[in-house]
Amino acid sequence: MEDVLDLYEEPYNPKRPVVCLDECPYQLIREVRQVWPMQPGRPERYDYEYHRGGTCNLFVFFQPLAGWRHVKVTERRTKKDFAHCMKDLVDIHFPDAEVIRIVVDNLNTHTPTVLYETFEPAEARRIMRKLEFHHTPNHGSWLNMVEIEISVLSEQSLDRRIPDVETLRKEITAWETERNQTRATVHWQFTTEKARVKLERLYHS
Repeated sequence: MEDVLDLYEEPYNPKRPVVCLDECPYQLIREVRQVWPMQPGRPERYDYEYHRGGTCNLFVFFQPLAGWRHVKVTERRTKKDFAHCMKDLVDIHFPDAEVIRIVVDNLNTHTPTVLYETFEPAEARRIMRKLEFHHTPNHGSWLNMVEIEISVLSEQSLDRRIPDVETLRKEITAWETERNQTRATVHWQFTTEKARVKLERLYHS
């Protein structure tokens, strides 16, 4: 836990960015009947019936100190998908970084080994040399700041029925662009010092 909290307290360094990452599933839902538009004195109305359009996955990247986020929509959440996300971080999003410090939970796909299972050894090693993994403790995924950003995404952009992946990508891109332009971020206040006071019983156990 302190490893992650200490990381959050470090000053901004573009050569050593801290990027929080997590993923979440999303259910695609298509309307069966036409939506009744908003009218004076009446909100927009939906029929209770709907058609399930399957699920997809959202990989959410969040760099708190820079107020930057990116969401990658994939069909599944596999080791290969995660490995390609790591490659994107190195080659697309932070090509000039010396090392990218990644905060993730303890899911079995969040390990360097997935790079070697996905790419040739030389390519896996090239990517791995620019990554530094920092894992939240078991049952402590709430320490990952991207959880807050996912909550904001859900409330501001995904709180309605979205029928297909193409529409989902457009909606998320618009949300992502606006948030990045304003450099919206999370004002994290839970420090290592506070953790030692509030979670004293866990330290002694």
